[in-house]
Amino acid sequence: MIGLLLLFASVSFFLKLVPEPVSTGDFKAFQVGLVASTYLMPLAKAIELFCGLAYVVGHYVALANIVILPVTLNILLINIFLSPENLPIELFVFLGNLFLIYRYWDNYKSLFRP
Repeated sequence: MIGLLLLFASVSFFLKLVPEPVSTGDFKAFQVGLVASTYLMPLAKAIELFCGLAYVVGHYVALANIVILPVTLNILLINIFLSPENLPIELFVFLGNLFLIYRYWDNYKSLFRP
């Protein structure tokens, strides 16, 4: 389900399938800064696309878990501090990401050995 959600979010961004939601206040200022950077949103959406494909296809899932973690963490923190009305969806994605890391923990054990 997380893979499908990531695929939908990235494909709809690149193909402009869903209109941009109206934002206000601090979140709008933050969003204007992201768009002004010209590379950050496409980069994050490309990462979402590749990780969503990895989840759906079932290949390179352990790699996708680590690559998508900073993206899901940042989106979670943005929603906590700037846009709490979207928190349930992002909480689902972030906790799902943590669950998948737990599920594939044997692949990461060697990273934490001296």
